[in-house]
Amino acid sequence: MTDLEPLEAATDARAGHGPDDLGLVMGGGGARAAYQVGFLRHVARYYPELQIPYVHGISAGAINAAGLASHHGTFLQAVEELSHLWGDLTVDHVFRVDPRSLAMNSMRWLRQLGGGGLRGGRIQVRGLVDTTPLDAYLTEALHAVNRELTGIQYNLDHRGLKAFAVSTTSYSTGASVTWVEGHSIDTLERPQRFTERATLKVDHIMASAALPLLFPAIQLGNDWYGDGGIRLTAPLSPVLHLGARRIMAISNRYDRNQSEIKHTSIRGYPPPAQVAGVLFNAIFLDLLDNDALRLERLNRLLEALPEEQRHGLEPVELLVLRPSVDLGRLSSQFEAQLPRSIRFLTRGLGTKETESPDILSLILFQADYMRALMEIGEADAAARHDEIMEFLAD
Repeated sequence: MTDLEPLEAATDARAGHGPDDLGLVMGGGGARAAYQVGFLRHVARYYPELQIPYVHGISAGAINAAGLASHHGTFLQAVEELSHLWGDLTVDHVFRVDPRSLAMNSMRWLRQLGGGGLRGGRIQVRGLVDTTPLDAYLTEALHAVNRELTGIQYNLDHRGLKAFAVSTTSYSTGASVTWVEGHSIDTLERPQRFTERATLKVDHIMASAALPLLFPAIQLGNDWYGDGGIRLTAPLSPVLHLGARRIMAISNRYDRNQSEIKHTSIRGYPPPAQVAGVLFNAIFLDLLDNDALRLERLNRLLEALPEEQRHGLEPVELLVLRPSVDLGRLSSQFEAQLPRSIRFLTRGLGTKETESPDILSLILFQADYMRALMEIGEADAAARHDEIMEFLAD
């Protein structure tokens, strides 16, 4: 992505849209997405009838975005249902945790890796875990009809929704694909990134939330898709192109200070859990903040220009919300409650050898951890209450 891409997005989106159109962007982070619901709970308490015209979800954030965009009730009712979705969640709602299933998957991986291609390239495994339970859980929680999220069309027709977008990554082509359902949609094409109109289904949400290698890819049409955060270098761009002029973006990334950045969180050689955590953070958490920084710089550039030199462009209002607590470090307090078979695997990766097991926080689908994240999100929103209320009041 170039530094000018947010400006290009604003150029494409400005025609036919007002400066007061609100967009919501929710990024990835696996289990950390429960934090976003806590933030939304505080907002819903003061704006129970809030209507958000443009909603975009990436990775696990697509689950929350789908919950808002497809719910038939008010914003408050949608958020309350999301609270139940995450608050009741356990690991066995997400993937199979029985020892036999995990052992069989591990054996298939070993056979695949040790086969040397002698099986004619036949795929034996599609992910380290079987996410069939998550598919069933989301189908019920999102009230899908024949897998279609029918509530989206209802909200497009009756409740002020203009477009709902969910991003995925095509493993077949390497491109970032954003699927959009809405009114008057202009498709976007950039190198290795484009939009597709679609009637969105549970399959699109499952694809966006499919953590690479850990969760199996999902087939959409003729291609296979995985986590939406892998190749989406500009997470704010889809809602800008759709027409949002005010964007509220909820990140799951804790902003460490300089002393924390310099502090060593491991003892000895970095275990696989530490390396994987750094890698997954770079994919799922850093890009939203980087994109927000670029947009803020472009806003300052526009504000410094005389109006006659802006060519009809105006700065985009942006509110970025992020945790006040290191959610990766927090996850270590809840690892002991994981099923023994999963705990055996996580500790084998070295989660006990680091103070901040970020990889653990992605897959720690434990009800107690989920509730803790939502409470932190709610407290963080309360701490910025005046700023949020002023932003929404505009």
